[in-house]
Amino acid sequence: MAEQSAAPFVPQRRQRNGIVRSVLEFIGEITSLAAQSGVCLIRGRIALRDAVTQMATLGIDSLPIVVVTALSTGAVFAFYTTGVFVRFGAGRFVGGTLTLSFLMELGPLLAGISVAARSGAAIAAEIGSMVVTEQVDALRAMAVSPVRYLVAPRVLACVAMMPICCLFADTAGVVGSILMSSINGVPQQTFIESARTFVTEADLLKGVIKTLWFGLTIASVACRQGLRVHGGATGVGRGTTSSVVLCIVLVFVSDFFLAQALSGPSITIR
Repeated sequence: MAEQSAAPFVPQRRQRNGIVRSVLEFIGEITSLAAQSGVCLIRGRIALRDAVTQMATLGIDSLPIVVVTALSTGAVFAFYTTGVFVRFGAGRFVGGTLTLSFLMELGPLLAGISVAARSGAAIAAEIGSMVVTEQVDALRAMAVSPVRYLVAPRVLACVAMMPICCLFADTAGVVGSILMSSINGVPQQTFIESARTFVTEADLLKGVIKTLWFGLTIASVACRQGLRVHGGATGVGRGTTSSVVLCIVLVFVSDFFLAQALSGPSITIR
């Protein structure tokens, strides 16, 4: 009777072990790709032309999406925030609140999501297509490392371009906030003076530091998903979809921990 009652739990235990193993393999493969790309960069084994091309493809081409997303988000946040603050006579705090929110949180996060959705999908689809058409196997046959030729330039491009995308997102979000706030009763001069009062250069720097990690995460995950593609065109579609989902989820998760790590010491008022 004991053996019969214990039997149904065996598949659940195996399934649990399989999930843990998959998570550990995922973390190990991403870490390995990032580390090997770093070694290639340190040794100067990355083709500069490929890296610049990837910067234009993954970074510059993502700027319109980043700007439109941040501008719209800034306008929407300003619409709701201004309505509440003006109602309670706190309109002079609108500029500082919205600007600080964008520099430290919304700007980096929107830039990361936009790049993950656009460039993460592009990386996974491109490398996955090369895997399916056996171009990656041909590189290995010619003793060319796929990490050096495919992964490292894309990792460098994402890490280098994410801060630029973040700055564009910050600017667009603040501009959208200023325009919508002025429409809803907060003058532009009041908004700007409030931002100067509450925001420092350190706040901008914290947001930029976040995007460096976002770029490394997006490129590593997208390359890993592309290299693991199998099953023809259907596999490429699955790899691209999983790349976008994983990149966005990891951007949100890592943003939580980065916010805790980059926050200053708490101040107790007595």
